[in-house]
Amino acid sequence: MTSSERQEKQPSSDEVTEVAPGVLRLQLPISLPGLGHVNCYALEDERGLTLIDPGLPSPDSFAALQHRLAQIGATPDDVHTVVVTHSHPDHFGGAGRLRIAHDAEVVAHTHFRTVFDPREDDSLELNAVSDAVKELLLGDGEMGEIPIRKSPWGGTLPIPSRIEFEHMRTWDDLTKRGFMTPQPTMRIADAEVLRMGRRDWLAIHTPGHTGDHLCLFDPADGILLSGDHVLPSITPHISGLSTSDDSLADFFAALLKVAELDGVSIVLPAHGNPFRDLVGRTDAIARHHHDRLDVLVGIGQQIGEADVVEFSHHLFRERSWGAMAESETFAHLEHLRLAGRARRHVEGGVMRFQILEYLADGVR
Repeated sequence: MTSSERQEKQPSSDEVTEVAPGVLRLQLPISLPGLGHVNCYALEDERGLTLIDPGLPSPDSFAALQHRLAQIGATPDDVHTVVVTHSHPDHFGGAGRLRIAHDAEVVAHTHFRTVFDPREDDSLELNAVSDAVKELLLGDGEMGEIPIRKSPWGGTLPIPSRIEFEHMRTWDDLTKRGFMTPQPTMRIADAEVLRMGRRDWLAIHTPGHTGDHLCLFDPADGILLSGDHVLPSITPHISGLSTSDDSLADFFAALLKVAELDGVSIVLPAHGNPFRDLVGRTDAIARHHHDRLDVLVGIGQQIGEADVVEFSHHLFRERSWGAMAESETFAHLEHLRLAGRARRHVEGGVMRFQILEYLADGVR
């Protein structure tokens, strides 16, 4: 499939459309690898509006949201609830501002957590990164050293560059505060029911893309809000930064979970257009990741023992090299290891993997 065929990369439309009975799509602009928009969905009830995934934390995104709301005769003050499908900025970014400035409730999964939420585990260096980011965004003085975040597999992960930080420091105060304080006022767990737009929605925990990913299903009309869990023409990134031991196994299980929902008539994704063949799409996405596992096994046959970065450079094209490619490669290597198909050891603080099927004499 060529890039031109990938719906998710198309720029946002100014037009507000009804994509299912009582569900409006307000596309908001983003510019991320492979993505040109995020679908914010609006559902109306007697109190006003519920929004799902209100876009990036930026004044431009919020202005686009205001423009879309105006088309339906609404303002941000009419938004009483925001539902966030998962903890990526293009989904939660506008939620904090709507809570602070417009008194909206923020609903997310029980496990929802961003980089700005303090950790009580052993992630002390992540807390230090979070504190430094807050200081850089809110401080009035000169920017100091940008902290380094370590990856689980060794090496470092980028946080926003100095140029990106300088841009973010030009944001208005509400944008910055909202970005750093999107904490939910209500957390929901798997199988709980959420009332939105005069209908009951079933919460479905679907980890893999993130550990806190949430889909929502209306069994009465067969509408599935799939977030980034199931997308129409690209396969979601599987994060190796999850707290799960095997985020790819979690993802496979969650794909099967939504595929087995009874009566799905339409899928409304966070990027791209609505589609109807949920089972066909979940099967295709699962096949893609199984194929990637087979490719990794073949790479291991060629290069022997190697670190995650080297494996990722063989698995992905050069234009995709970097933190996301390494994170997904790590998730797949860990899946192979936990299935008994690979082994790892740490050398100089860096994880190294070897595919077991190709060890000499079958020694494991």
